[in-house]
Amino acid sequence: MAKKKIIIEPDPILRKKSIKLEKVDMEVKKLMDDMLETMYSAPGIGLAAVQIGILKRVIVIDISKEETKKNPLFLVNPVIKHKSKSLSVYEEGCLSLPGHYAEIERPAECNLSYIDYDGKERDLHAKGLLATCIQHEVDHLNGVLFIDYLSKLKKDMIIKKLKKQKKEIDQIVI
Repeated sequence: MAKKKIIIEPDPILRKKSIKLEKVDMEVKKLMDDMLETMYSAPGIGLAAVQIGILKRVIVIDISKEETKKNPLFLVNPVIKHKSKSLSVYEEGCLSLPGHYAEIERPAECNLSYIDYDGKERDLHAKGLLATCIQHEVDHLNGVLFIDYLSKLKKDMIIKKLKKQKKEIDQIVI
């Protein structure tokens, strides 16, 4: 496994749509393993392949609270089939928008189909934090960030701060 560099907004790749995979092979499994290591070390609870610069419809998620009990979920070609009418609000953050958080309202539950780590087709009913996380990561696959749900003013302020942060990091010379 290898830890990858997480792409930070504003970067045009984060706004591109990811492509569907034909199958889960050793290359895709290695990608998922690398993504999981990257997500855990960040630390985060979800990561889409686009966030490490790979435009493939692959997501890893682990909302387990305990360090010792990992419960990763690997989603290849996830498709949200249904979203509940009832809504919930969570304070969301994103590894591609470090240090920025906002309360986002999303459907409280969702049903999805996906292919798992072993290449098997699966269906899942998710609610609560898992449903929010899945919707957040599927948005990434479609070029959407959680800040897109905010007012233009709030979104622009966050992007401006991120540009400044990025510029400062790029100026560091060793």
